[in-house]
Amino acid sequence: MVERASSAKELNRIPSIQTRMPAQRLGVAVVEALVNVIVSGELLPGDTLPPELPLSQQFGVSRTVLRESVKRLEEKGLVSVGQGRGTVVQPTRNWNMMDRVVLTALIAHDDSLGVLDELSIVRARLEAAMAGETARIRSDDQLAALRATLEDMRGSLDDYPTFSAADVQFHETVMAISGNRLAESIARVLFERARESARYHGTTPHAFHEQTLREHEAVFATIEASTADAAEQAMYSHIIDAWQRRRFPDHQGRRRR
Repeated sequence: MVERASSAKELNRIPSIQTRMPAQRLGVAVVEALVNVIVSGELLPGDTLPPELPLSQQFGVSRTVLRESVKRLEEKGLVSVGQGRGTVVQPTRNWNMMDRVVLTALIAHDDSLGVLDELSIVRARLEAAMAGETARIRSDDQLAALRATLEDMRGSLDDYPTFSAADVQFHETVMAISGNRLAESIARVLFERARESARYHGTTPHAFHEQTLREHEAVFATIEASTADAAEQAMYSHIIDAWQRRRFPDHQGRRRR
Protein backbone atom coordinates (compact mmCIF):
# COMPACT_ATOMS: atom_id res chain seq x y z
CA MET A 1 0.00 0.00 0.00
CA VAL A 2 3.01 2.29 -0.15
CA GLU A 3 2.52 5.23 -2.50
CA ARG A 4 5.30 7.13 -4.21
CA ALA A 5 5.61 9.75 -6.89
CA SER A 6 6.13 7.93 -10.16
CA SER A 7 6.33 8.87 -13.78
CA ALA A 8 3.78 6.86 -15.77
CA LYS A 9 5.52 3.85 -17.24
CA GLU A 10 4.23 1.45 -19.84
CA LEU A 11 5.23 -2.19 -19.77
CA ASN A 12 4.53 -4.80 -22.41
CA ARG A 13 3.85 -7.43 -19.77
CA ILE A 14 3.52 -7.84 -16.00
CA PRO A 15 6.17 -10.29 -14.75
CA SER A 16 4.07 -11.92 -12.03
CA ILE A 17 1.12 -12.70 -14.32
CA GLN A 18 1.06 -16.23 -15.69
CA THR A 19 1.01 -16.53 -19.47
CA ARG A 20 -2.53 -17.86 -19.71
CA MET A 21 -5.46 -17.85 -17.32
CA PRO A 22 -7.68 -20.84 -16.41
CA ALA A 23 -10.49 -21.41 -18.91
CA GLN A 24 -13.25 -21.02 -16.32
CA ARG A 25 -14.38 -17.60 -15.06
CA LEU A 26 -11.76 -15.81 -17.13
CA GLY A 27 -12.99 -12.31 -16.32
CA VAL A 28 -12.98 -12.98 -12.57
CA ALA A 29 -9.48 -14.48 -12.75
CA VAL A 30 -8.15 -11.49 -14.70
CA VAL A 31 -9.66 -9.00 -12.25
CA GLU A 32 -8.25 -10.84 -9.23
CA ALA A 33 -4.82 -11.10 -10.83
CA LEU A 34 -4.70 -7.39 -11.66
CA VAL A 35 -5.96 -6.40 -8.22
CA ASN A 36 -3.15 -8.44 -6.66
CA VAL A 37 -0.57 -6.84 -8.95
CA ILE A 38 -1.70 -3.36 -7.85
CA VAL A 39 -2.27 -4.07 -4.15
CA SER A 40 1.06 -5.89 -3.83
CA GLY A 41 2.87 -2.82 -5.16
CA GLU A 42 4.17 -4.43 -8.34
CA LEU A 43 2.41 -1.56 -10.08
CA LEU A 44 2.33 1.65 -8.02
CA PRO A 45 0.10 4.73 -8.15
CA GLY A 46 0.93 6.67 -11.31
CA ASP A 47 2.12 3.59 -13.19
CA THR A 48 0.36 2.60 -16.41
CA LEU A 49 -0.93 -0.87 -17.19
CA PRO A 50 0.55 -2.54 -20.28
CA PRO A 51 -1.26 -1.86 -23.57
CA GLU A 52 -4.43 -3.82 -24.23
CA LEU A 53 -3.15 -6.17 -26.91
CA PRO A 54 -0.01 -7.52 -25.20
CA LEU A 55 -1.81 -7.73 -21.85
CA SER A 56 -4.71 -9.71 -23.33
CA GLN A 57 -2.19 -12.01 -25.01
CA GLN A 58 -0.32 -12.49 -21.73
CA PHE A 59 -3.55 -13.47 -19.97
CA GLY A 60 -4.64 -15.57 -22.91
CA VAL A 61 -8.03 -13.84 -23.06
CA SER A 62 -9.87 -11.81 -25.67
CA ARG A 63 -9.58 -8.04 -25.73
CA THR A 64 -13.27 -7.90 -24.83
CA VAL A 65 -12.66 -9.87 -21.63
CA LEU A 66 -9.69 -7.66 -20.80
CA ARG A 67 -11.69 -4.45 -21.36
CA GLU A 68 -14.46 -5.68 -19.08
CA SER A 69 -11.89 -6.65 -16.44
CA VAL A 70 -10.27 -3.21 -16.56
CA LYS A 71 -13.72 -1.67 -16.23
CA ARG A 72 -14.22 -3.68 -13.02
CA LEU A 73 -10.87 -2.35 -11.74
CA GLU A 74 -12.03 1.19 -12.50
CA GLU A 75 -15.26 0.60 -10.57
CA LYS A 76 -13.19 -0.53 -7.59
CA GLY A 77 -11.22 2.73 -7.77
CA LEU A 78 -7.88 1.06 -8.52
CA VAL A 79 -7.33 2.53 -11.99
CA SER A 80 -8.44 5.40 -14.14
CA VAL A 81 -8.86 4.98 -17.90
CA GLY A 82 -8.19 8.08 -19.96
CA GLN A 83 -8.13 8.71 -23.68
CA GLY A 84 -4.53 8.98 -24.82
CA ARG A 85 -2.99 8.29 -21.43
CA GLY A 86 -3.83 4.63 -20.93
CA THR A 87 -4.94 2.90 -17.74
CA VAL A 88 -3.28 4.55 -14.76
CA VAL A 89 -3.08 3.09 -11.25
CA GLN A 90 -4.80 5.37 -8.73
CA PRO A 91 -3.68 6.38 -5.19
CA THR A 92 -4.83 4.09 -2.40
CA ARG A 93 -7.21 6.77 -1.08
CA ASN A 94 -9.33 6.17 -4.22
CA TRP A 95 -9.62 2.41 -3.68
CA ASN A 96 -12.85 0.85 -2.48
CA MET A 97 -11.48 -0.86 0.61
CA MET A 98 -14.84 -2.52 1.30
CA ASP A 99 -14.76 -4.40 -2.00
CA ARG A 100 -14.33 -8.13 -1.38
CA VAL A 101 -11.49 -8.65 -3.87
CA VAL A 102 -9.63 -5.49 -2.83
CA LEU A 103 -9.91 -6.10 0.91
CA THR A 104 -8.91 -9.76 0.54
CA ALA A 105 -5.83 -8.75 -1.45
CA LEU A 106 -4.91 -6.01 1.03
CA ILE A 107 -4.93 -8.52 3.89
CA ALA A 108 -3.03 -11.14 1.88
CA HIS A 109 -0.22 -8.77 0.88
CA ASP A 110 0.23 -6.94 4.19
CA ASP A 111 3.14 -8.61 5.97
CA SER A 112 3.04 -5.98 8.74
CA LEU A 113 -0.55 -6.95 9.65
CA GLY A 114 -1.36 -3.23 9.66
CA VAL A 115 -4.50 -3.78 7.59
CA LEU A 116 -5.81 -6.31 10.10
CA ASP A 117 -4.95 -3.88 12.90
CA GLU A 118 -7.01 -1.17 11.20
CA LEU A 119 -9.80 -3.60 10.38
CA SER A 120 -10.03 -4.69 14.01
CA ILE A 121 -10.30 -1.10 15.23
CA VAL A 122 -13.07 -0.24 12.76
CA ARG A 123 -14.94 -3.45 13.51
CA ALA A 124 -14.57 -2.87 17.26
CA ARG A 125 -16.00 0.65 16.99
CA LEU A 126 -18.98 -0.54 14.98
CA GLU A 127 -19.76 -3.55 17.15
CA ALA A 128 -19.29 -1.49 20.32
CA ALA A 129 -21.92 0.98 19.15
CA MET A 130 -24.28 -1.88 18.30
CA ALA A 131 -23.67 -3.54 21.68
CA GLY A 132 -24.60 -0.30 23.40
CA GLU A 133 -27.82 -0.06 21.42
CA THR A 134 -28.59 -3.72 22.12
CA ALA A 135 -28.22 -3.05 25.86
CA ARG A 136 -30.72 -0.20 25.54
CA ILE A 137 -33.44 -1.95 23.53
CA ARG A 138 -33.11 -5.71 24.03
CA SER A 139 -36.19 -7.69 25.04
CA ASP A 140 -36.26 -10.63 27.45
CA ASP A 141 -36.65 -13.04 24.53
CA GLN A 142 -33.68 -11.51 22.73
CA LEU A 143 -31.61 -11.71 25.89
CA ALA A 144 -32.54 -15.39 26.18
CA ALA A 145 -31.32 -16.01 22.61
CA LEU A 146 -28.03 -14.31 23.41
CA ARG A 147 -27.70 -16.33 26.62
CA ALA A 148 -28.17 -19.53 24.60
CA THR A 149 -25.18 -18.72 22.37
CA LEU A 150 -23.10 -18.01 25.45
CA GLU A 151 -24.06 -21.42 26.84
CA ASP A 152 -22.97 -22.99 23.54
CA MET A 153 -19.57 -21.35 23.99
CA ARG A 154 -19.28 -22.62 27.57
CA GLY A 155 -20.09 -26.14 26.45
CA SER A 156 -17.56 -26.28 23.63
CA LEU A 157 -14.28 -24.97 25.04
CA ASP A 158 -12.54 -28.18 23.98
CA ASP A 159 -14.15 -28.23 20.53
CA TYR A 160 -12.65 -25.30 18.61
CA PRO A 161 -14.89 -25.39 15.49
CA THR A 162 -18.04 -25.47 17.63
CA PHE A 163 -16.67 -22.83 20.00
CA SER A 164 -15.74 -20.58 17.08
CA ALA A 165 -19.17 -20.96 15.47
CA ALA A 166 -20.87 -20.05 18.77
CA ASP A 167 -18.52 -17.08 19.14
CA VAL A 168 -19.54 -15.78 15.70
CA GLN A 169 -23.22 -16.40 16.49
CA PHE A 170 -22.91 -14.36 19.69
CA HIS A 171 -21.61 -11.35 17.75
CA GLU A 172 -24.21 -11.75 15.03
CA THR A 173 -26.99 -11.91 17.62
CA VAL A 174 -25.79 -8.72 19.31
CA MET A 175 -25.64 -6.93 15.97
CA ALA A 176 -29.04 -8.17 14.84
CA ILE A 177 -30.74 -7.06 18.07
CA SER A 178 -29.29 -3.55 17.68
CA GLY A 179 -31.29 -3.03 14.48
CA ASN A 180 -28.47 -1.01 12.88
CA ARG A 181 -28.46 -2.69 9.48
CA LEU A 182 -25.74 -0.52 7.93
CA ALA A 183 -23.27 -0.98 10.78
CA GLU A 184 -24.08 -4.70 10.86
CA SER A 185 -23.44 -5.07 7.12
CA ILE A 186 -20.09 -3.27 7.26
CA ALA A 187 -18.92 -5.13 10.37
CA ARG A 188 -19.98 -8.45 8.85
CA VAL A 189 -17.98 -7.80 5.66
CA LEU A 190 -14.90 -6.83 7.64
CA PHE A 191 -15.16 -9.88 9.90
CA GLU A 192 -15.75 -12.31 7.01
CA ARG A 193 -12.77 -11.02 5.03
CA ALA A 194 -10.53 -11.20 8.10
CA ARG A 195 -11.60 -14.76 8.94
CA GLU A 196 -10.59 -15.89 5.45
CA SER A 197 -6.96 -15.10 6.30
CA ALA A 198 -4.80 -17.49 8.30
CA ARG A 199 -3.00 -14.41 9.60
CA TYR A 200 -6.15 -13.27 11.39
CA HIS A 201 -6.49 -16.53 13.30
CA GLY A 202 -2.87 -16.39 14.44
CA THR A 203 -2.19 -18.41 17.55
CA THR A 204 -5.14 -19.76 19.56
CA PRO A 205 -4.09 -21.95 22.52
CA HIS A 206 -6.79 -23.27 24.86
CA ALA A 207 -6.17 -20.50 27.40
CA PHE A 208 -7.21 -17.97 24.74
CA HIS A 209 -10.61 -19.67 24.45
CA GLU A 210 -11.14 -19.37 28.19
CA GLN A 211 -10.26 -15.68 28.12
CA THR A 212 -12.52 -15.14 25.10
CA LEU A 213 -15.38 -16.79 26.97
CA ARG A 214 -14.83 -14.51 30.00
CA GLU A 215 -14.94 -11.47 27.73
CA HIS A 216 -18.19 -12.61 26.14
CA GLU A 217 -19.62 -13.16 29.61
CA ALA A 218 -18.68 -9.57 30.46
CA VAL A 219 -20.42 -8.29 27.33
CA PHE A 220 -23.49 -10.34 28.13
CA ALA A 221 -23.60 -9.06 31.72
CA THR A 222 -23.65 -5.43 30.56
CA ILE A 223 -26.41 -6.15 28.05
CA GLU A 224 -28.41 -8.03 30.67
CA ALA A 225 -28.00 -5.05 33.03
CA SER A 226 -29.00 -2.62 30.22
CA THR A 227 -25.87 -0.51 30.85
CA ALA A 228 -25.21 0.83 27.37
CA ASP A 229 -21.91 2.61 28.01
CA ALA A 230 -20.48 -0.43 29.77
CA ALA A 231 -21.66 -2.68 26.92
CA GLU A 232 -19.87 -0.49 24.39
CA GLN A 233 -16.63 -0.60 26.38
CA ALA A 234 -16.84 -4.34 27.01
CA MET A 235 -17.38 -5.15 23.34
CA TYR A 236 -14.66 -2.78 22.13
CA SER A 237 -12.13 -4.13 24.62
CA HIS A 238 -12.99 -7.74 23.76
CA ILE A 239 -12.48 -7.34 20.00
CA ILE A 240 -9.21 -5.41 20.34
CA ASP A 241 -7.80 -7.65 23.08
CA ALA A 242 -8.80 -10.86 21.27
CA TRP A 243 -6.99 -9.71 18.12
CA GLN A 244 -3.88 -8.75 20.08
CA ARG A 245 -3.81 -12.20 21.71
CA ARG A 246 -3.92 -13.92 18.32
CA ARG A 247 -1.68 -11.48 16.50
CA PHE A 248 1.68 -12.87 15.46
CA PRO A 249 4.67 -11.02 16.97
CA ASP A 250 6.28 -8.24 14.93
CA HIS A 251 9.78 -8.43 13.51
CA GLN A 252 11.29 -7.73 16.96
CA GLY A 253 9.40 -10.69 18.41
CA ARG A 254 7.01 -8.53 20.40
CA ARG A 255 3.25 -8.32 20.18
CA ARG A 256 1.90 -4.99 19.11
CA ARG A 257 0.33 -2.87 21.87
